[in-house]
Amino acid sequence: MQRYIFLDLDDTLFQTRRKCLEDDRLQARAFLPDGTANSFATHKQQWLWQWFAQGFKIVPVTARDAGSFARVNLPFTEEAVLNHGAVILDKSGAPNTAWMVSILAQLTGFHGHFLDLWHRIEAHCQLRCGYKPRLVRDFGSTWYGFVKHTDGTEAPLLDLLHAVINHHPAIADGTLYWHLNGNNLAVLPKPIAKENAVAYLLRHYQQEHSELLTFGAGDSKTDAAFMSLCDYALIPKNTQLSRYLAAA
Repeated sequence: MQRYIFLDLDDTLFQTRRKCLEDDRLQARAFLPDGTANSFATHKQQWLWQWFAQGFKIVPVTARDAGSFARVNLPFTEEAVLNHGAVILDKSGAPNTAWMVSILAQLTGFHGHFLDLWHRIEAHCQLRCGYKPRLVRDFGSTWYGFVKHTDGTEAPLLDLLHAVINHHPAIADGTLYWHLNGNNLAVLPKPIAKENAVAYLLRHYQQEHSELLTFGAGDSKTDAAFMSLCDYALIPKNTQLSRYLAAA
């Protein structure tokens, strides 16, 4: 039986130093463009990776673009899901052409709505201090946008959400959706979702192997959809998803 794990990265397999518990055995796992380490794995997370690497084919499923994914210091050898599912890399690190063609065709009717909302977000942010909006462009296309704030909390992002984003008609009718976790508020077209890319890969793997055992691992509420496609789910404690399930 072939075993796969679809594995979220940030806040599942590593996190910023600020989020690490006191641990003198941290290992750097991801780096800024200038080479500065900015994400670290605890001793338990290091052990977890070793366990996965011994028995699973590991498929990363991440919001990271190609540049930031390349700065993750782990030896991935399978396909990779990037940009919240907008891009799938094959084992050689090149974009999966069939998936790229499919997602670009799906996004044709969404782009105008997304840019309209994004212009409103930028206008709001320009009038207030601390907001850092950014469009994510990768492989020649704009996929989605996210906003961070210099104070590092959700509070100003919630203000933006209530003042601008939730009032947009494309949010109301489901054409676009948002995701908030910590100091990161993302706005995405509906076709871009991790679960869509994972479903595509699962169909491919099921054609290759007579039997599959699949795991999904993630920390965020938006990871739950792709994790639910798998046979089993792994959730780190003290994360958005674990708190949400505990309160349900």
